[in-house]
Amino acid sequence: MSIPFAISARHKGFNRAEIVDQNFIEFVQLWHGDVRAVPRADEAVLPGSALDARGFRELFESQLISRHLDLMARVLRVQNKVFYTIGSSGHEGNAMVARLARHTDPAFLHYRSGGFMAERFRKLPGMDPVTDSALSFAASKDDPASGGRHKVWGSKPLWVLPQTSTIASHLPKALGTAVAIEQARRIGHQLPIPDDSITICSFGDASSNHATAQTAFNTAAWTAYQKLPAPVLFVCEDNGIGISVKTPSGWIANNYQHRSNLDYFFADGLDLAEGYAQVQRAVEHCRGTRRPTFLHLKTTRVMGHAGTDFEIEWRSIEELFAVEATDPLLRSAGIALESGLYSKDELLNLYEATRKRCFAAAEDADSRHRLTTLEDVMKPLAPYTPAAVKAEATRADYAEKRLAVFGGEAKLPENLPPRHMAIQIGQALHDLLAKYPQALLFGEDVAQKGGVYTVTKGLNKTFKGSRVFNTLLDETMILGLAQGYANMGMLPIPEIQYLAYFHNACDQIRGEAASLQFFSNDQYRNPMVMRVASLGYQKGFGGHFHNDNSITPLRDIPGLIVGCPSRGDDAATMLRTLMALAKVDGRVCAFLEPIALYMTKDLYEAGDGQWQFDYPSLDQAMTLGEGRIYNETANDLVIFTFGNGVPMALRAARTIESEQGWQVRVVDLRWLAPLNDAFIAAQARTAKRILVLDEGRKSAGVGEGVITAIVEGGCGATPMRRVVGADTFTPLAGAALLVLPGEADVAAAARELAKR
Repeated sequence: MSIPFAISARHKGFNRAEIVDQNFIEFVQLWHGDVRAVPRADEAVLPGSALDARGFRELFESQLISRHLDLMARVLRVQNKVFYTIGSSGHEGNAMVARLARHTDPAFLHYRSGGFMAERFRKLPGMDPVTDSALSFAASKDDPASGGRHKVWGSKPLWVLPQTSTIASHLPKALGTAVAIEQARRIGHQLPIPDDSITICSFGDASSNHATAQTAFNTAAWTAYQKLPAPVLFVCEDNGIGISVKTPSGWIANNYQHRSNLDYFFADGLDLAEGYAQVQRAVEHCRGTRRPTFLHLKTTRVMGHAGTDFEIEWRSIEELFAVEATDPLLRSAGIALESGLYSKDELLNLYEATRKRCFAAAEDADSRHRLTTLEDVMKPLAPYTPAAVKAEATRADYAEKRLAVFGGEAKLPENLPPRHMAIQIGQALHDLLAKYPQALLFGEDVAQKGGVYTVTKGLNKTFKGSRVFNTLLDETMILGLAQGYANMGMLPIPEIQYLAYFHNACDQIRGEAASLQFFSNDQYRNPMVMRVASLGYQKGFGGHFHNDNSITPLRDIPGLIVGCPSRGDDAATMLRTLMALAKVDGRVCAFLEPIALYMTKDLYEAGDGQWQFDYPSLDQAMTLGEGRIYNETANDLVIFTFGNGVPMALRAARTIESEQGWQVRVVDLRWLAPLNDAFIAAQARTAKRILVLDEGRKSAGVGEGVITAIVEGGCGATPMRRVVGADTFTPLAGAALLVLPGEADVAAAARELAKR
């Protein structure tokens, strides 16, 4: 709604924040409408409105808090007292969503959510939105949301999970959380929130176009189409622009109003009296039907995208005047005066008192401690309690469940002959699902088929579809679901069918899952163990998308644990530790399963069976960072490697020993992130020569990290060579072996070392 009011002489040199501020004051001073009889607290604020007077007062106060936090940020940023100026001005109507939802409805908010947060703070006694928000703006160590690590909207007691700024990346995990609320009932899991909770997810009209948003909408509809509950309220706050790119007029309504299985509602977020009932219908519909609901909330954007966005440089002054005239606080001021709830003086006094309160809180926040050491910054990133993890990994108090799962004592995996890796991983997963009733395993083809390589065969039959199930073909959503289940206290084991497919969805781990503990100061955790069929050397199959050796995108993610076994017994003990790391420390873990070793039984000759191993007893688990050493006393040549490189190095060692007369030690790193630098250096110190065998690519591969650990450990003078894959994508068929290291390459590198 456009608000007609007198505009003083203003020109393009003026600060638009100052003008928006002055607009409100002038609007109140110059208002001359009729005043109605003052409504009682429980009466409609205006005739026909669903919003009562008490509700209006509180919503209006929340809007004012949000606005003055924005104005404060613009003033104090130039004084280096606050560090964030992306504001909520024009979006204050989202306070209605907060009022009509519960504080136990998990909320995933975008950055223009000041009104929502101010209103949600009313849900619990003793909480102060101004103080908490000011601490966040100031990057104070006392910030209860992130501990000063980022300006985020977040609150543990209010179930607002802190978000970063990656566009639309929070939509998949918001939907995943909604699905998890319903999944808990099916598996008998006790939720940390009421059973009829919904999730709330806000985003802008520009963000709705992002591929990550579209995958969430599609999955929501895919779920509802099958009549499965997915109680998520998508709140599209439509201000008509993304930074400087305008959304085509009518695009949001046209694009979402008639989508099947995504129930559309419109609400005027610029008018509390008009929009309240519209928002109420959407919230009640979502909670009652348990269906994905799209709330199209009309908003505007005043004061630009952020403090550095000087709109006058790219928008006409007439356009700015028109936008500023739609400011929702002007409409709220009109309602306040027309209803008789406030006189002009009372309204201006409230406005100035709110300003004073926000500035005082900001000045106080500026005096508080900030993060001053690297240790403080990184503290919540990667918690690790070794003793507790080991105790959990070796916990064996589920004997009766194991017997039922495996079919009796004689069929327990430790009582069976040695097996290859694929079977051992499957046995370990049966074990872990028996051990953890809150664990879920899911992905493409993992259920009835048992996965492309039958690794998960039998799990669906044993644990049923509520715990082992297929998803749609969408890696982004698989990892979004994993985060949702974790948010609700479950232990997800998502499968990404091939490593190359992970890259499609990398940001769900990099920007969301692995960052949550960091940005929430370890108040929120989303533990998971992501299984990925990985690496090269598949024979007669694949090409790049099934023989991907790019590990770098995983190792570059702060806090992520990456393990890669080379043999079946190690796979089982590593999985036990990964699940314990997830449960105890909330860690996000990646388990890379070498495809070419799934079915490998032999090491040196066909039929020797030397790459099959006994299933480890339940009192065995692999400590994080612990490697495996073959021929420990040998020191003529030490080969550092992992995955497919381990049996390759062991075979090459025979050739090297016969050619050079050397004794060869092979070191299986097993853990690729974090690399155990101390372990690597210790193995290097006793070596006469060093060879690093890395099946990844030459640039930015694991091998670079190993060599760095060796050099920084004081062993840089030791003769050293690296055998590594080429910097190329993997071709099809036999040509694949041209770009990957082989046994002959290892032996050739040893010959080069012999010349030095």
